[in-house]
Amino acid sequence: MVETVDFVIVGAGSAGCVLADRLSADGKNSVAVLEYGGSDKAVVIQMPSALAIPMNMKKYNWFYESEPEPGLDGRRLHCPRGKALGGSSSINGLVYIRGNPMDFERWEEEGAKGWGYRQVLPYFRRAQTHASGGDSYRGSDGPLHVQYGPLRNPLYRAFIEAAKQAGYPETDDVNGYQQEGFGRMDMTVHKGQRWSAANAYLKPAMKRPNLTVKTHALATKILFEGKRAVGIEYRTGNTTNRVMARREVILAGGPINSPQLLKLSGVGPAAELKQHGIEVVHDLPGVGENLQDHLECYFQVACKQPITLFSSMNLISKGMIGLRWLLFRDGLGATNHFESCGFIRSRAGIQYADIQYHFLPLAMSYDGNTLATEHGIQAHVGPMRSKSRGWVRLKSSDPTDYPSIQFNYLSHPDDLIEWRAAIRLTREIFAQKAFDPYRGREIQPGADVTSDEAIDAFVRRKVESAYHPSGTCRMGDPADPMTVVDAETRVVGVEGLRVVDSSIMPSVTTGNLNAPTIMIGEKASDMILGRPALPASNAPFYVPANWETAQR
Repeated sequence: MVETVDFVIVGAGSAGCVLADRLSADGKNSVAVLEYGGSDKAVVIQMPSALAIPMNMKKYNWFYESEPEPGLDGRRLHCPRGKALGGSSSINGLVYIRGNPMDFERWEEEGAKGWGYRQVLPYFRRAQTHASGGDSYRGSDGPLHVQYGPLRNPLYRAFIEAAKQAGYPETDDVNGYQQEGFGRMDMTVHKGQRWSAANAYLKPAMKRPNLTVKTHALATKILFEGKRAVGIEYRTGNTTNRVMARREVILAGGPINSPQLLKLSGVGPAAELKQHGIEVVHDLPGVGENLQDHLECYFQVACKQPITLFSSMNLISKGMIGLRWLLFRDGLGATNHFESCGFIRSRAGIQYADIQYHFLPLAMSYDGNTLATEHGIQAHVGPMRSKSRGWVRLKSSDPTDYPSIQFNYLSHPDDLIEWRAAIRLTREIFAQKAFDPYRGREIQPGADVTSDEAIDAFVRRKVESAYHPSGTCRMGDPADPMTVVDAETRVVGVEGLRVVDSSIMPSVTTGNLNAPTIMIGEKASDMILGRPALPASNAPFYVPANWETAQR
């Protein structure tokens, strides 16, 4: 079967859903979206507090794994990627963090012209409706609903107060003027439900006759005529189909799938393609390189008062939470439980925050695989701008073979310096007076883990991915041989082909990746439609005056 549309989008994830909506909105263009996953209607996806469940289901997660990581004692790390409508926004932790304004200034320096903070802020605002109302930073009429958690548990506030006692500022809005400091954390929840990119953008757009969404469709090859992309070959079950693009083919499969599909289709490092018998359409050495991620550990402290979420971890309590959510869409089922957070600098001489905190009133692992055995609290903490770089490379020319993923975690000497700071600065926050009524023993890393050597060993043994892979189809100056897409998101050296997802980030942002990936989709949609960019913002942003001489 062959059909022809104006635009073909591969992947119904955070960016793909935005593109599906924006490109089909005026009714002039026909758009086809190919998504390998299926429906996202399951309660475990739509109920915010169930976030660990779909992440552990093969139905909704590709279940990628890294190669053994030399810097982590040879451990393989889980690299979850969403496989359903909404992509990773249907299985993520529902955290909405845009990144630091300086991240986007850095993107411009790295060759992504027109992607500075003044140019991206209007797209963050266009995407968003903040439950607390709009201002120069927040949006008030976008599809993506964002809200604060209720902060009912006193431990959320204790975390912010302890940080203030340690000498850090409180910030009104980590996504506004000042990211640095401690405050409330935004989540993508609306009326008690996960507000994924599918709920925000795709489902309303699917009512349009000019948009078709094909699920269980595995894109296997980009079709070229010469150097022009003209369509996609895909499989549904045992059937091979084609969908042709009159205007453009847009890859939005994410940081693992997009470089894999480019390489399978002959666009990538020539030597690697030839090794797998793939005919080279265009030799592009940067495809699959520049892989970045965030690592985090769970800094856990026992809690002397029985007020943590541990009380809700038994089957009866979980059942009651679930029932209340099904009936009323409220209660503990309607939050992701990450309701306070923080951003700090690891040392003097760092211009802007490079350590992130998610605070949780429970001691457990993010994926839910190791549950708490007692009342405890934890901060997910980790450095934001590792200099280590990895890659995504083909294992074979078979589209169903998972690619080889190597992050090279902790391969840069600065990484462990940042980690030592992260552990020691976190311990100092938990030692403050605000935690005196609650603080028991340090569960992890453990009070005896104090020397550089002990911290390094703990980090290698215990850190996990924060699930923020990015950078594998880097955006930059086309004159740079490692650039994959130009500042208009067009793949260098070919025509009619773009990549629009977190793989095009020149460098990973300071925080979680859902919000900036949605922004990328918003900004790219104007480029694809040939529309002028939204007027640049003149909203100021915070740069610490003392950064050259002080850590806080």
